[in-house]
This record gives sequence, structure tokens and C-alpha cells, in this order.
Amino acid sequence: MSKIRITKQFNFETGHALYGYDGKCKNVHGHSYKLAVTVIGSPITDTNNVKYGMVIDFGDLKKIVKEEIVDVFDHATVFNKNTPHIELAKELSDRGHNVILVDYQPTSENMVVDFAAKIKSRLPENIQLFSLKLQETESSYAEWYASDN
Repeated sequence: MSKIRITKQFNFETGHALYGYDGKCKNVHGHSYKLAVTVIGSPITDTNNVKYGMVIDFGDLKKIVKEEIVDVFDHATVFNKNTPHIELAKELSDRGHNVILVDYQPTSENMVVDFAAKIKSRLPENIQLFSLKLQETESSYAEWYASDN
């Protein structure tokens, strides 16, 4: 049976700051992220299956990515838990803001690795994560490929 790749795209708004960085991104700022999730598998051949002909229902993929990534990171501010901004993070959190503390520098590169692990853990056995593309700005993005990892 043929292997087919399907892709679903997502959008979310997230703020972050890169502690120790020597440029503007050391300041708290935000991005309108675009995330393209590509999975690979064989279309279902059982004609009695309601998902006949699908690799995975786009709605099922959407549910996974929304629960693991979009609903968590949308309109949140992400800080490395070791940042000197920790007081700011606590203040924002105390005021009801959605603050996420991660154990990595919240660059697009590190976020895409984190997202890949989260999505892979939720996919059905017969579906593999093929790639992710996390676009931070109109001209800048990070990509993760299973074949490289």
C-alpha cells in the first residue's frame, strides 16, 4: 500500500523572551506562529471503516495538536524556568496571565523539538510524525524531520 503524507496547519499567538541573548529578543515579545504538522501512513483500506481512504482523519489530527500545542501555547508567555525573568513570570501568573515555564530556551528550534515529542506521543500506532514546520515570522522558521532524528 502507498505511503501518503498529509499536512494540517495551525496558528497561535505566543510571547516569549530569550534570556542571555545579545539582541532584541532578550525582551519579552510575541509572534503569530504558524505550525504545519505532516504525518505519514497508509490510507485505510477497510471499506467498512468510516475512515476508509484516510491516513488519519484531519479532525483527529486537529484534536491532538490543539490539545497538546495550540490550546496550551496560544496567548501564553513562555519563559525558560531558569530565566532571570522568573519574577516577571510569577507576577504575570499571579495576575491571571497564562505563563509556561519550560526547561529550554524558548526558541523556535527548541519549541519544534518539544512539539514533536508531544505530538508523536499521541499519534495512533500506524501513523508516524513526518515533519513539523514552525514559522515564527513571515521569513523565519524552524523545521523538524523524523528522518533527521
